Amino acid sequence: MNTLNENERIIMKENLYRNEIYEAMMTIFKMFGNASRLKIMTILSKQPCSVNDLTDILGMSQSAVSQHLHKLREANLVKFEKVGLNIFYSLMDDHVMTIFEQALDHVVEECNDFHENN
Repeated sequence: MNTLNENERIIMKENLYRNEIYEAMMTIFKMFGNASRLKIMTILSKQPCSVNDLTDILGMSQSAVSQHLHKLREANLVKFEKVGLNIFYSLMDDHVMTIFEQALDHVVEECNDFHENN
């Protein structure tokens, strides 16, 4: 493998995104750094749920679930829809589903490889 020449370095530099893009990506990845939020996303990847549903499924307090949902909404990872008096949360879009599923597939594969080799 060779080091990049000057022209290749210039091209690589030009292909970098603005810092704001990387900051936004960091925010998204930080949301994946909490097991409770990952569990919420697992549930919402299957179907929309209310805070009460999530509270019951996860065995968490309503305020804790609400705080996690608030953070996920701020990161544009989940959205909500009001239906009558109920509010249902779901993943924002297919991009979020893809990121989540890709990370999950990677981890499951790595865990299976680890167990097979030990």
